[in-house]
Amino acid sequence: MSIRFGEPIRRDVKYKLRPGAYAILPLGGRILLTHQAEPEDEYQLPGGGIDAGESPITALHREVFEETGWHIATPRKIGFYRRFCYMPDYDMWAEKICHIYLARPVARISAPTEAGHTALWMDKDAAEVLVSNEGDRAFIASL
Repeated sequence: MSIRFGEPIRRDVKYKLRPGAYAILPLGGRILLTHQAEPEDEYQLPGGGIDAGESPITALHREVFEETGWHIATPRKIGFYRRFCYMPDYDMWAEKICHIYLARPVARISAPTEAGHTALWMDKDAAEVLVSNEGDRAFIASL
């Protein structure tokens, strides 16, 4: 699946390309999400930006661990989507390329190490309703 979700593109804004890797993590009929309290209250698929020189899979493992405290295995890319948005935590407008993976959570090692994040398990229907953006919702719904 590849599509654009979210706000219309603004012509008065310069967007910075921001690729990211995100995971759908099903286990026992539930999905692991992360709740980010600030700068905006959001439920999200665990994941985030791919740093310079970092592979998408390395970023996926790092971000999932930071936001949930879980190690994952067997990530399989299921698609990507584009989203143009303002990122208040970075004070920038971004063209996000969100690479979505389906992976298996294998072990909870710790609480989330990234401040302001809480790992939450919920059933698929609740996760689909609570995630903060249309792209994440579409991928959850496609399972």
